[in-house]
Amino acid sequence: MDTTRDAVIDCLGTIPDRPDPAVETVSVTAADGFERRLLEYDVEPGERVRAYLLVPDDVDGDRPGILAVHPHAGEFGVGKSDPSGLSDTESYHYGVELCRRGHVVCCPDLLCFEDRCPSERERATGAAPTGADYEKFVAMDYLLRGSSLQAKYLSDLVVALDVLEGHDLTDPDALGVVGHSLGGQEAAWLSWFDDRVAAAVVSSGTAQLAAVQRERITHNFALYVPGLLTVGDAADVLADVAPTPLLVTHGTEDDIFPPESVRALAGDVSAAYAEAGAPERFETLFFDGGHEFPADVRSSAYDWVDRWLGR
Repeated sequence: MDTTRDAVIDCLGTIPDRPDPAVETVSVTAADGFERRLLEYDVEPGERVRAYLLVPDDVDGDRPGILAVHPHAGEFGVGKSDPSGLSDTESYHYGVELCRRGHVVCCPDLLCFEDRCPSERERATGAAPTGADYEKFVAMDYLLRGSSLQAKYLSDLVVALDVLEGHDLTDPDALGVVGHSLGGQEAAWLSWFDDRVAAAVVSSGTAQLAAVQRERITHNFALYVPGLLTVGDAADVLADVAPTPLLVTHGTEDDIFPPESVRALAGDVSAAYAEAGAPERFETLFFDGGHEFPADVRSSAYDWVDRWLGR
C-alpha cells in the first residue's frame, strides 16, 4: 500500500507550504445552543481565509473537534454558510447539528466558494471569471504550476485541522471530518492524507473513477487528479485509510456517483479493513434516495462519529 500511496501523492503534485495559521477571531454571534465564531487564519504564506467555528454553550474543554466540509451544488456563493447553518438548505446544516451534539465544529470555505471567489467588484467589472468558470480557471492554473486543485484543497483542510487541534476547547486526539458531495470527497481525501483524523463520514462523495468516466459524468474539478487512474482508483485511496473509522453513505438512485461502483469500492475497502484487523471500523450505509444527505442518514452518521470520538 505504501507504493500506491507514494504514487498517488506524486499524482497530486506540489502541495503548498504549511504555515503557522496565526488565528484571529473576527466576530462572535450567539445562536441557539452555541456560538458562531468567525475566524481568520493563514492557509499559505500571504493567503488568509475565514471559517466559522461553532462552539456549544457551556463547553468546558476537551470536546471532539469536527471539520464540516461544505458541498458543491454549483452554488459558489455559498460555502461555509451551509454547514454552519446560515444557508437556506437545512439538510446541509450538519455542522450545526454536530455542534448541538457537543462537538466543536470548524466550517471552512473551499477555494472558489463564498469568501474565496472573486469579489463583487471583480465580477461586476469582468476582471475575473465567475462561478464554474472561476473554478475551471483556478484548477487549470494549479495544473500549469505542477499541482492540482485537490492538492490545494488538502493543504487548506490540513491547516483547518491545525486550527481545530490547537484550540483550547478541543481534544486533539478526537478529531473528525464530515462532508457531503464535494465535502464528502474531501473528507475521504483528508482521512487518507492526515493521520490526525480519528473518524470520517463520506456522504455521497466517492465512487470508482473509472466508472464515473465510463458513464461520462462530469464532476467538480478537484476530482480530476492527474494520472490517478494509472496508479489506482478511489478504492485504493480509501483502502489506505484503514484502520481509521470510516463511514460511507450513499443513495441507491445517486446519478452523480454510480451506486454499483460504490458497492464495488466498498467491497475492496472492507477487505482492506479486515486485513488490517479492524473490520468493524468501516461501514457503508445505502439508502433509498439520490444525491442527498437525509435526516435519518445524518443521524446515523453522527452516531458513528460519537461512537469513535468518545461522545
